[in-house]
Amino acid sequence: MIKQHSVDKVIETARIEEVVDEFVHLKKAGVNFKGNCPFHNEKTPSFVVSPAKNIYKCFGCGKGGNPVQFMMEHEKLSFIEAIRWLAAKYNIELEETERTDEEMARIDARESLFIVNEFSKSHFSENLFESNEGKSVGMSYFKERGFYESTIKKFGLGYAVRDRSDLYEALKSKQYNIEVATKLGVVKENRDFFNARVMFSIHNLSGKVIGFGGRTLSKEKKIPKYINSPESEIYNKRKTLYGLYHAKNDIRKKDECILVEGYTDVITLHQSGLENVVAASGTSLTEDQIRLIKRYSPNIKVLFDGDNAGVKAALRGMDMILAQDMNVKLVLLPEGEDPDSYLKKVGVDQFRTYAETEAKDFIQFKTEMLMAETANDPIQKSIAVKSIIESISKIPDTLKRSLYIKQYSSILELDESILHRESNELIKGEMKKERYKSKSYRDEQYDEPPFPGERREHAPQKSIKERNYESDEHQEKELIRILINFANKPVNADSEATILEFIFENVSDILERIENPVYKALLEECRSESEKGTVIDVNYFINHMNPEIQQLAIDCISSPYIYANWSEKGLELQTQKPPDDNQELDAEQVIMRLRERKLRKSVKEIKAEILKMDTEDTNYILYLKAFNKIEREHKELLRELGTVIS
Repeated sequence: MIKQHSVDKVIETARIEEVVDEFVHLKKAGVNFKGNCPFHNEKTPSFVVSPAKNIYKCFGCGKGGNPVQFMMEHEKLSFIEAIRWLAAKYNIELEETERTDEEMARIDARESLFIVNEFSKSHFSENLFESNEGKSVGMSYFKERGFYESTIKKFGLGYAVRDRSDLYEALKSKQYNIEVATKLGVVKENRDFFNARVMFSIHNLSGKVIGFGGRTLSKEKKIPKYINSPESEIYNKRKTLYGLYHAKNDIRKKDECILVEGYTDVITLHQSGLENVVAASGTSLTEDQIRLIKRYSPNIKVLFDGDNAGVKAALRGMDMILAQDMNVKLVLLPEGEDPDSYLKKVGVDQFRTYAETEAKDFIQFKTEMLMAETANDPIQKSIAVKSIIESISKIPDTLKRSLYIKQYSSILELDESILHRESNELIKGEMKKERYKSKSYRDEQYDEPPFPGERREHAPQKSIKERNYESDEHQEKELIRILINFANKPVNADSEATILEFIFENVSDILERIENPVYKALLEECRSESEKGTVIDVNYFINHMNPEIQQLAIDCISSPYIYANWSEKGLELQTQKPPDDNQELDAEQVIMRLRERKLRKSVKEIKAEILKMDTEDTNYILYLKAFNKIEREHKELLRELGTVIS
């Protein structure tokens, strides 16, 4: 178990902008950074990283947190795994207590998947370098490809022998869990899944082995040339790019990603110095893979084998790249060549020059290819033009899209307004589709202006009379927002008292009436911890062990505006965007408004009790006195609020 002071050191040291930058392509935006959210599909960046607050927050999907939470969410790590990852990044030595037998028995099941894969990789490597079959078959193939020994080791290449019990027996002899190996797919029905194949290790972004690709060297047509590990808890083909772990730094450095088709293409180019190269992992290009690339660069160069047949099939993938607001260029290699063969034929310098000079913008490439096939046939030309406009309409940037339309209206010999109209119709259709398939849109209870041309058919907005004004949720949340943002700050320049102390001085008597159980528990915890001498500041909440409190803190400190409709919520504050020096006035107003609502309810409840009581009841006078006292305080509060609110 990691000692608490080591955990604290990691949390204090880790910088959110440095951690997120490992996975997301960030751009400076004032004092913050912005990028496309890695947790949901979006075209306009709503993912904000705040170095000052050391947090991230997506204003699209709502996810947010500190560096530890980012690693847990993004890499699907446990808390301890995230701490270890960050400790390694920042070269922090972790002090640990010795694990008990019980703790050893609870080793994370996810980690065991990586352990079995790592053993399998080592076993395949051992076969390649040490077994007669591995050296004569597997190593001969890799040497024939021109791979250096250092490259073979770097990419975790290996060999699965013909014996279908080889890996299975090795796992058993080392007492690895066969059930785990079966889940990973390296073993199937107590036999090896891969046999008589050269092996390619597939890594995640952290460099851990998550799966394998196996290529047969047999000439038999019935045997599939490539097979991949089945999907597992740690391996999702649609979200994996082969070679990205080794390429990500160079992609960021060169601000461009080269996309190829095969494993060997990646390795050959990487070995030759073109390290910013990746390939899809056992699948055609997916949106998830495109978003992976966009974390590091918005620019993609796709290398196609010199065979037109494969190009047309890949055009849909190019449209998906455009839809992510990325810049895509295509390079068609000479006929009969693939990246591996052509590089070996002409050398790295000429290959690099060819890739630069022959690269064509995707729209240009598609236009030239489709228009060449129309042979001046108006029907075929109209089909080609529609396909080209469809691609242009995928570009989310309005200015960029307009410039493409302007340029290609002359090339296609069509009026610019026609292209604009066709493009707008396609965009409108896509937007309507997205809106109707979005659950959040279907479930909205507020009224939203319909899209042009739509009829309003969903439930109308609830009237003001129908809204529940009995709930104090909004006032209570605003109190918590002020607590989280300003707890340890002085009430004003002349006071030594903190906002935390000011809050408890004024709400202690109504604490029991706080309705939201999370807010109530948090207030009670803060009071208890502050009495023990614990420093209660914004980091106390961001790094809280309770995920619900963490998320609440992120929400409260991330929003630049508190609520857009104060009066509807019953929040009559002085400002909608309080600066740091306005906490006293805002705290006063929130507390007064909250106390007024709590006292109003108390007056109503006590009055109802009095009306039920007999005047001769011994408690009648006590209730009456309590009623008069609370009512006086309530009226006084109303007068004070009346001087502030018109």
